[in-house]
Amino acid sequence: MGVPYILMHMKGTPQTMQEAPHYDDLMKEVMLYFSEKIQQLRDLGQKDIILDPGYGFAKTLDHNYELLAHQEMLCIFELPLLVGVSRKSMIYKLLGCTPNEALNGTTALNTIALQKGASILRVHDVKEAVEVVRIVTKL
Repeated sequence: MGVPYILMHMKGTPQTMQEAPHYDDLMKEVMLYFSEKIQQLRDLGQKDIILDPGYGFAKTLDHNYELLAHQEMLCIFELPLLVGVSRKSMIYKLLGCTPNEALNGTTALNTIALQKGASILRVHDVKEAVEVVRIVTKL
């Protein structure tokens, strides 16, 4: 098993995840989910695991921002953290623009994600993301 496993948080299925996402305690549920799934993967012999908080998957706009505000909590697992917020609805719905107009918001959230422990960014705009990484790394 030499291929990394990307473990993404999501409730429900792709067809049902956005029907009415609800959490009693978002961060507690996300942390418990990762804790259980990481152990299952390790029990199966998987060593190379990457965590993806699943921005936009079974989460409301408020859930996404709460998750980002506390994203550094996921560093307790000591695994690489992949963040994919590029041009997502959590940006363009908040700013009242289109996905094509969401580059500035994407750059802002990528910066915050890196400062809160992200080690991998999934992006549409590579040049801009590389610039963000270079600046945050310089800090």
